[in-house]
Amino acid sequence: QVQLVESGGGSVQANGSLRLSCAASGYTASINCIAWFRQAPGKEREAVAAMHTDITTTYYADSVKGRFTVSGDKAKNTVYLQMNSLKPEDTAIYYCAAGLSTTYWTCRLASGEYNNWGQGTQVTVSS
Repeated sequence: QVQLVESGGGSVQANGSLRLSCAASGYTASINCIAWFRQAPGKEREAVAAMHTDITTTYYADSVKGRFTVSGDKAKNTVYLQMNSLKPEDTAIYYCAAGLSTTYWTCRLASGEYNNWGQGTQVTVSS
């Protein structure tokens, strides 16, 4: 199993920026995709972005393309989500998730691909 801890959430005004961190520990060799999901009050959880930890390919939901960036630090076993130009609709609890890609080279923006989840970190964007 892999343990994930998110951090970096907080409150920010619209057009501001935040950087979320997802620190992984445990048997990290058992996963090759790390993704970010979010869930706003009253809404279903949705995928935001993902990264293949071996080849560093990144994937983004249309709603965040051009604003959010996924990156990683292998030495720290940490994946980041840099969020720029934040909008009130970005307000949600953000979750980090890890899993083993069923296609080896591709990470999917789908919750079923991930079986390791962090506790979540709150992001609030005010107007």
